[in-house]
Amino acid sequence: MLPDQASDNGAEPRQLSAEDRRALRRGLLALRAALPGRAMADVRIAAALGPLLERLGARCVGFYWPIQQEFDARPAVTQWLAAMPGRQAALPVVSRPGAPLDFHAWAPDTTMRAGHYGIPVPDGTEAVLPDALLIPCVGFSPDKFRLGYGGGFYDRTLATLATQAATPVAIGIGFDACEIALQAQPHDLPMDWIVTERGAF
Repeated sequence: MLPDQASDNGAEPRQLSAEDRRALRRGLLALRAALPGRAMADVRIAAALGPLLERLGARCVGFYWPIQQEFDARPAVTQWLAAMPGRQAALPVVSRPGAPLDFHAWAPDTTMRAGHYGIPVPDGTEAVLPDALLIPCVGFSPDKFRLGYGGGFYDRTLATLATQAATPVAIGIGFDACEIALQAQPHDLPMDWIVTERGAF
């Protein structure tokens, strides 16, 4: 059983120790890897994501290269790019450990290279500033706080971008089964939206 802090019985979520968070993360990753009906869940996430991006009027969407059974946003982003000239997409690049993420332009035909942790990144494209970010969630709470992989990259990135004139819309991408009760840590920033197979919230 995941240490998910009694999400169904109305109890207040408790603050987790670092070890509890690691155990919760491991359990959620295993759950995501074994989700039944995964193909249909992915279709429904894509169906909710496209209209949300249209509604928000995004011009440059930062997203992520899928790892560890994350929802693959590339087809949805490709479709969004093709729907209107002038749109841009970007992928995150780790410049150094402990730093916020940089975002570099991506298109379906962009040449990729291996970045930090072996995750593909655009090879030599320009740096851009997204006005919307798709952010993968290992888990998420009803009040839109995200549990990530523990590296803090998106926490640092959102905190840095929040000090700029145009803060991007943060859109967490996850699966309904990975919704948990989770008390936010002091540095956590909530997502503006969560998109799952149930829709955009």
